Amino acid sequence: MFSSECVRVDTSNQLDTAEDCKQSDTACDDQMHVESGKHSCEVCTKTFTRSNHLKSHMLIHTGERPFSCKLCSKKFTRSSSLKSHMLIHTGERPFSCKVCNKRFTRSSDLKSHMLIHTGERPFSCKVCNKRFTLSSGLKSHMLIHTGERPFSCKVCNKKFAWSCSLKSHMLIHTGERPFSCKVCNTKFTQSCHLKHHMFIHNGERPFSCKVCNQKFTRLSSLKSHMLIHTGERSFSCKVCNQKFTRSCDLKCHMFMHTDERPFSCKVCNQKFTWSSSLKRHMSIHTGERPFSCKVCNQKFTRSSSLKRHMLIHTGERFFSCNVCGKQFTVSSNLKDHMLIHAGERPFSCKMCYRKFTQSHANSQSLTGGFTCEISDKTFTSLRQ
Repeated sequence: MFSSECVRVDTSNQLDTAEDCKQSDTACDDQMHVESGKHSCEVCTKTFTRSNHLKSHMLIHTGERPFSCKLCSKKFTRSSSLKSHMLIHTGERPFSCKVCNKRFTRSSDLKSHMLIHTGERPFSCKVCNKRFTLSSGLKSHMLIHTGERPFSCKVCNKKFAWSCSLKSHMLIHTGERPFSCKVCNTKFTQSCHLKHHMFIHNGERPFSCKVCNQKFTRLSSLKSHMLIHTGERSFSCKVCNQKFTRSCDLKCHMFMHTDERPFSCKVCNQKFTWSSSLKRHMSIHTGERPFSCKVCNQKFTRSSSLKRHMLIHTGERFFSCNVCGKQFTVSSNLKDHMLIHAGERPFSCKMCYRKFTQSHANSQSLTGGFTCEISDKTFTSLRQ
């Protein structure tokens, strides 16, 4: 295979000096030359311009890692790798982006980062032509086409395409939530979830729709929103052919056909088809109202409820009647209003069979309507 005498490994754990590099270009040169100015590996035939580069390369085949970190004992095949590794312990980030001033420990990381500013995506998928800034991104993407899931959970045998996905999954079994919000102490299994959660407190919505200027806290939410403008519904139900913009919506929809309710309340055992429904339900037991109005301090269990409430203070009315132009703060009020123009009265009194446009009007009919506190006389409406 190759001569072990030609691979002299420096076991001193010291970084390469200029003198080391000079000494490496000596005894082994004649044996390793294949052509003028070239040094060839006898194992894989890879060629190098300098003998010391070949020397470092040979450590791949021997498995030797002669350079060791004195702080964590991690070993490396090259002194340059050890030098880069040491920046982790020192916290030094010597490479700075000239555009956004973000700093990096390695020049290669800075080089990859610059592709964000240039928009360059040099790595392309041969199957779907999707492009990536990093080769590692393309490599991970290819697992989608191959269906390969090389990382398996030792507890439940669930398989994953990426090691980071398995690592995050393991937190489900351990119950560990290492990332905590400093404002409300809510804990998360992933740092990205905490990052998105913080947008609730600071009100930041960094992702904006170029069509209608609606802003979102997550890129995935913006992508889903864009399907409204394009009208694309790529995910279809095989039972009823109903189409959806997102795969998760289709997955939830399938529970209607199977009548499956996989999310159960540990307090009252009530079951739900969606995890979001269970989360909202839990606020009943905890009494928690994490969303607070900055104007009047009224608290809400859901962010959507707070958003609707804020329209009272702003006076905004986004929903307008196409017939008479009357405007409403919430879509449900507009929907009820449209029944007036349509002449439709879907709510019927079980006692007198009188029909109403709204359910609460039926409720007033059943209870006798509105009662005067002075004469105890009842009325069907406040105007009487």
